[in-house]
Amino acid sequence: MLNDDILKALIEGIIYVAPEPVTVEAILKTLDGEERERVKAKLDELTADYEQNQHGIQIRQVANGYKFSTKAEHHEVLRKYVKSLKPLLRLSKPALETLAVIAYRQPVTLPEIDQIRGVDSGGVIHTLLERKLVVTAGRKTVVGRPILYRTSRDFLVHFGLKDVGELPSLKEFEELAKRALGSEWSAEETPAAGTEPARVVSLEGGARPLEEAVASASEPLTPEPPAPSDEGGAPPPEEEPPLPS
Repeated sequence: MLNDDILKALIEGIIYVAPEPVTVEAILKTLDGEERERVKAKLDELTADYEQNQHGIQIRQVANGYKFSTKAEHHEVLRKYVKSLKPLLRLSKPALETLAVIAYRQPVTLPEIDQIRGVDSGGVIHTLLERKLVVTAGRKTVVGRPILYRTSRDFLVHFGLKDVGELPSLKEFEELAKRALGSEWSAEETPAAGTEPARVVSLEGGARPLEEAVASASEPLTPEPPAPSDEGGAPPPEEEPPLPS
């Protein structure tokens, strides 16, 4: 049997993460072995705790379940804040594929991205730059001096990462992206006239999964620090402030 503090904390966490109101039965099913009366008592304690003035949220009974919500007396201020927020950032499958390639191969050039994805990624790169998920990182010292791309500070913020060293596996990255950037795929990037959509790689399987395509590239599947830009026309890397500690 769980002690009182842990039981109370688990009930609080379950209600917090649930997208819909949580019933007592659902909590009991999750906390197998706990008595209904004890769970209900701790739930009542939590509800009373959040009714105190020092809390800006409360636990309300909604549709026979329990759900966190803001307090009515704070709605005017909170409404003003919500209006100032940026709209939810959503990415199409091609954009997410491209972002994943950049995240795990950075710094990387457009030709290298195209080779891994098996399709022209120029338009998607432009979208990622506009949304500040990707920045330039100088030019690669090869013929043609192609621009290098890397992920940005905004990328770390959206995905809740301290640095690129915390990147999970590509499979986990897909799930992380769905939560951070929207659970539904949009259709913002469409193939240009005369071109075909990517067939070589797909985050959901297909002819060749993205993880296999990225891992099969010539260099190790490890994020690298951005290469220094050369003098003489190379665009400088975008300077970004450090993440708050």
